[in-house]
Amino acid sequence: MFKNPQRDCSLCPRLTAFRDNNRQAFPDKFNAPVPSFGPLDAEFLVVGLAPGLKGANFTGRPFTGDYAGDLLYATLLKFDFAKGPYKSHADDGLELVNCRITNAVRCVPPENKPTGDEEKQCRPFLKNELNAMPRLKLILSLGKISHDAVIRTYGEKLSSYKFGHNSVHTLPNGPVLIDSYHCSRYNVNTKRLTENMFHDVFETVSSRLQSVSP
Repeated sequence: MFKNPQRDCSLCPRLTAFRDNNRQAFPDKFNAPVPSFGPLDAEFLVVGLAPGLKGANFTGRPFTGDYAGDLLYATLLKFDFAKGPYKSHADDGLELVNCRITNAVRCVPPENKPTGDEEKQCRPFLKNELNAMPRLKLILSLGKISHDAVIRTYGEKLSSYKFGHNSVHTLPNGPVLIDSYHCSRYNVNTKRLTENMFHDVFETVSSRLQSVSP
């Protein structure tokens, strides 16, 4: 049975303390492990890094309410992986189509930087996620930490799957994995990732998904 982390999950002491501080500072916000968004029978899974402090951590929906979500959801809408309005809050009516979104780490980390141990502690939830998606054919990892988390979750060696923007990896007994630079404000502002580069990744996603679907 699929399960998200409990609201008061205490596996990671640093993240637990940070969450408790945020609950005191922002008592009207979500401030808990952020559940995945989208149907479990989707063929396509987007795996991000972790919730943003004033984005998903506030709204309770992955990539919702921050800059990264603006680019991600606009792109999902453009490529027909979503429908409805995106208005930066969890009850805006947006729906994902054949797509689901999750994070390698479910709780917001200080300075948006989870530790390796925190990713390891959260890995069972990612494994559970992957196992609960019977039609999963393709994963998009946003950033190297997400990429590494997926590779480790499948029990593979990182050295065999080098992260690279728009790189395509075939996992043994698993889905196709495609990498992208994270759609963060920093990456976009520094031109490490442009909108066209992100669209190119989704062209690859759409093409590969069509090729592996019956």
